[in-house]
Amino acid sequence: MTTTQLTETERARPEPVKAVPVRHPWRWVAVAVLAVLAAMFVHLLVTNRAFDWPFMVDNMFRPPVIDGLLYGTVLMTVAAMALGIALGIVIAVMRLSANPILRSVAWVYTWFFRAVPRLVLLATFSNLGILWSRLELGVPFDRQIGRLFGIEDLNLRIWGMPTRDLLVGFVVGLLGLGLSEAAYMAEIVRAGMQSVDAGQTEAAAALGMSRMQTLRRIVLPQAMRMIVPPTGNETIAMLKDTSLLVYVPVTMELFYQLDAIGKRTFNPFPMYVAATIWYLFLTSVLLVGQHFVEKHFSRGYGAAERARMRLRNLAAERGTAGGVE
Repeated sequence: MTTTQLTETERARPEPVKAVPVRHPWRWVAVAVLAVLAAMFVHLLVTNRAFDWPFMVDNMFRPPVIDGLLYGTVLMTVAAMALGIALGIVIAVMRLSANPILRSVAWVYTWFFRAVPRLVLLATFSNLGILWSRLELGVPFDRQIGRLFGIEDLNLRIWGMPTRDLLVGFVVGLLGLGLSEAAYMAEIVRAGMQSVDAGQTEAAAALGMSRMQTLRRIVLPQAMRMIVPPTGNETIAMLKDTSLLVYVPVTMELFYQLDAIGKRTFNPFPMYVAATIWYLFLTSVLLVGQHFVEKHFSRGYGAAERARMRLRNLAAERGTAGGVE
């Protein structure tokens, strides 16, 4: 190659690109504004006497508050979610059933309990004694049947108790929150079950598995990847909704106890801050647990996705090599 050709080749070669990083001045302005707001908030927490930190710390760990936390808030969250998940699975299966009556009943249930606010449900359930003074088990219309045969005061009831003795605060809260949660969990479970490919159930049926075995061994384990994240969100929402029990009322409950201390001492604001801190702590614990549960149920999916990615990369590399050759 001659010197003239080398010179022309060097001239034709483009110059190296001088990359200039993109500047984001407004990003730094936003950071400065947020820093100022954070400093103002910290200054408010430290200097404002309305928080009354010694009073708050002295009262937020008292035995009634801790009992309300454990036996009211935490226990109610666990019990209501257990009831909601169990009943929600049943309702979801009914929604997916081929029986039109079961589908209709399940649809009406979800429609009703998703439409009525939980506070209204709690207030209604706490006043069910107005409808029935006693709850009894036995043969219905036993006295009317006895009169047909000339028997007065025929009693074919094997069990009964006053409604007010059964519908105590904790039971009312469990019914109101649990039955309402079942409607939401039914939709979550139904969506998770529908995300499983229909070929899975067809293959299970071809192997001779019953519908219950298919649901328990095939559908639900695969649907858990879709069910777990919204279930974790529902658990956190249930934890916060336990504060509604103050209107039943349920005295053995976190917010009820803190609110009672604030009203009794005519210093309610520090107790509201204490309730906020307790709910932040409990929600943080649930978020950590949700993270590990989601990680557990998504292990297989993540590995499969990584394997598919490796196969796609390998195929792309082979295609490129073939084109070069």
